[in-house]
Amino acid sequence: MGQTQSEGETEVTLQNIQELYRKFASECPSGNLHLHEFKRIFGINSSSTEEEVAYMENVFRSFDTNRDGHIDFMEYVAALHLVLRGKLEDKLRWSFKVYDRDGNGCLDKQEVKHIVTIISKLKRQSNPGDTVNIEEICERIFELVDKNHDSRISLEEFIEGAEKDPWVMEQLKLDIGPCGWFMEQQEKKP
Repeated sequence: MGQTQSEGETEVTLQNIQELYRKFASECPSGNLHLHEFKRIFGINSSSTEEEVAYMENVFRSFDTNRDGHIDFMEYVAALHLVLRGKLEDKLRWSFKVYDRDGNGCLDKQEVKHIVTIISKLKRQSNPGDTVNIEEICERIFELVDKNHDSRISLEEFIEGAEKDPWVMEQLKLDIGPCGWFMEQQEKKP
């Protein structure tokens, strides 16, 4: 669900973040980051899977808080702060927003199945031998998280379930590797 910083992950310093802000300004002189640029930054291209594209589009929409079709500098700053330095609960709230494709404030089984499918396909790219049963994972998530058994997961149920059950957290966690990606971008500096 939310991305937690792993023990082996490099700490991103304030100086590093300031450099990334400068990079934003140089690459987006208009002050706006559009979806196609966002996809390029995260390596989404014509060889990317449908799942990768869909996930990054959802991430982009979650950062575009005023829904004007681009990420301005303030939205970018807020996104970087959340992804690189945010608290677990804030990351869980953000993840919920990304996963709630229809924006109705709860996750239904189709939305959970969709995100579990995306996550499992992306994880399989790094571990091709892994096999999972999406239906079973989805059912188990609902058994553990849907406390009122209404076949919908509210934000509160989502946060509580992720914080209390490591298995649930692992199933719904997608490491887009923000710290690793950030360090890669630093190495590409002109």
